[in-house]
Amino acid sequence: QVQLVESGGGLVQAGGSLRLSCAASGRTFRYYVMGWFRQAPGKEREFVAAINWSGGSTTYADSVKGRFTISRDNAKNTVYLQMNSLKPEDTAVYHCAAHSRGWAIPTTVDEYDYWGQGTQVTVSS
Repeated sequence: QVQLVESGGGLVQAGGSLRLSCAASGRTFRYYVMGWFRQAPGKEREFVAAINWSGGSTTYADSVKGRFTISRDNAKNTVYLQMNSLKPEDTAVYHCAAHSRGWAIPTTVDEYDYWGQGTQVTVSS
């Protein structure tokens, strides 16, 4: 079992930056693929970014490529999402998630087994 707790959200102006953190409990964190998803009001949860167990491979949604960077520190049981050049359309609740069923990096909601409660990111224009 893994528990995930996000932090670092807030209100920022367009063009600004935020860094989200996701702290995980459990000794098996280092073996999981970790992902970030977001959900805006009235919309479905969508994939943002994911990282493999070692941090050596990452995947991004086209909408954030070049602006967001996912990373992890297995010694601290933490995954990060650095968000730069934020846009109003990035406004959403951001959730981290853990995939425990293999080494490939999935990008769909149903392939992730554990979820955090989320942290709100609001980007004003």
